[in-house]
Amino acid sequence: MIDQSTVAAMSGATVRDPAGEKIGKVSQVYLDDQTGTPEWVTVRTGLFGGKESFVPLADADMRGDDLVITTDKATVSGAPRVDEDGHLSEEQETELYRYYGLTDSFGTDVDAGGRADLAGVPGIDGRDTSGPTTDNAMTRSEEHLTAGTEQVETGKARLRKYVVTETQQVEVPVSREEVTLEREPITESNRGAAYSGGDITEEEHEVTLKAERPVVSTETEAVERVRLGKETVTNTETVSGEVRKEHVELDDPNGTSKS
Repeated sequence: MIDQSTVAAMSGATVRDPAGEKIGKVSQVYLDDQTGTPEWVTVRTGLFGGKESFVPLADADMRGDDLVITTDKATVSGAPRVDEDGHLSEEQETELYRYYGLTDSFGTDVDAGGRADLAGVPGIDGRDTSGPTTDNAMTRSEEHLTAGTEQVETGKARLRKYVVTETQQVEVPVSREEVTLEREPITESNRGAAYSGGDITEEEHEVTLKAERPVVSTETEAVERVRLGKETVTNTETVSGEVRKEHVELDDPNGTSKS
């Protein structure tokens, strides 16, 4: 049993876990502020004892020169780091109790969330039936719907260019040569030409006739530039969602209920 009479024996003792594995050497012994009973020791662990961890003395025992504790070595190695200044604050002690899953020096259990059960403590009226008693009141909370926007891809717009063929009609003036028969009387000016041939002969004379015909060709010219642009259009959409809220209801033994 660990009490005030074993404080001297614990100094420098070898600390072992329930399996007998050596954890380290006792460095300091911490006593309860009210009762003076040894509650904690710091154990030098690590290479060359360069690290100190707090170890609870609950159900620990001195066996010769060894201090045998109920906590395994791995748990001691993972204990939260607390400064070894000769005194533990209430917050530090609560943190250690919570880590080792123990009951604090006032007999109140510390739950996994770090909340001590204050049932029966002076100034605390009543008790919580759903968990540890934390104070004189409960907090009512409710959810509110928060709406916002997010950017999502709705599709892709593409600009394509393709060729179509259409028929156009253009009026083009064209001209042609037609043969005409011209007669002129024999005069002094053309008499020589008229009698230059035989008296009665057969002759042929021809002229070449020409005409224009329409010719179609194409030429390319740039008419405009086309590009893709974006514009933002804003409208309003209605969204809905479920929210929860807590209600507080009073069950009065006098027969009245309030909420």
